[in-house]
Amino acid sequence: MSTIYETLKQDHDKHREMLDLIASTSGDNEMRRDVWDKFYHDVSAHAAAEEETFYSKLIATEDGQPEGRHSVAEHKELDDLMEELNDTDMSSPGWLAKFKQLKERYEHHMDEEENDVFPVAKETVGKDGNEKLGSAFEKRKEAEFELVEEKAEDKLEE
Repeated sequence: MSTIYETLKQDHDKHREMLDLIASTSGDNEMRRDVWDKFYHDVSAHAAAEEETFYSKLIATEDGQPEGRHSVAEHKELDDLMEELNDTDMSSPGWLAKFKQLKERYEHHMDEEENDVFPVAKETVGKDGNEKLGSAFEKRKEAEFELVEEKAEDKLEE
């Protein structure tokens, strides 16, 4: 069983690969659409599950509150950027410019989590529940995938 830190890092590595793949595409094409769709769903589910299982524990500690709150605020910023991308024509120069902004902000966020937040969490949350948190994160992320899909369908109906 993986710890929460290993599980989150694995997701981050997958997200970095998808960001690079999307950045290598141009215009509105099937590959860009497919990878973007997978990225959008995975990151949305990842962030929601991370907030519920990991950041809730970190924010519950006095020493973890600053890092936890900062990261949750960054999740909101990234979510807003992804929604803007969903509402923009992929073939437009505006889509690529917004995507580059998202890529830069998300890479910064992942690096910050791994280099700054994880060490604080290891000290404040402790080691006892790391594997349990990893398992809880994975289960929550699966449930969040369904919620992300429902949200997307609701938006299409509007």
